Amino acid sequence: MAVPEINETKKVSRSERNARSVSGFGSGGRFVGAFLDATGQVSVVRAAEGLGLTRAQFAETAGLSRDVLYRPSRLSTVKAQTRALEMLEIVGRIVDWAGGEKQALAWYRAEPLPAFGGRTAESLVKDGKAAAVRDWLDHVATGGFA
Repeated sequence: MAVPEINETKKVSRSERNARSVSGFGSGGRFVGAFLDATGQVSVVRAAEGLGLTRAQFAETAGLSRDVLYRPSRLSTVKAQTRALEMLEIVGRIVDWAGGEKQALAWYRAEPLPAFGGRTAESLVKDGKAAAVRDWLDHVATGGFA
């Protein structure tokens, strides 16, 4: 039996990490990737335009303050990038189920989720519960009850 080689620790750029983190989401990964800039960060302008929203609407939908839009240093913070990425991942994961990007965004913003007491995916992400929404989507995708 062959012994696997131990790879040396290699520094991975932010864009490589982001690409890896979204690559497992099927069409959701491609969806999110379309909104990343060259540095691997979410481009609010590109994401807003792609979803047919103003930048202010995108910020509100992702749970970001308006200050984030006008101060590039705040837009690149871990919290802002994480929140925008979580929102895009969830919308991207349901694009095929919903029938398109606009329908997926409408689901994200307005569809009450029975498993969460009727709260929407948007309200859960704003409260920092994106992981719970992703887990629930995994559960439903594998045949679980909504």
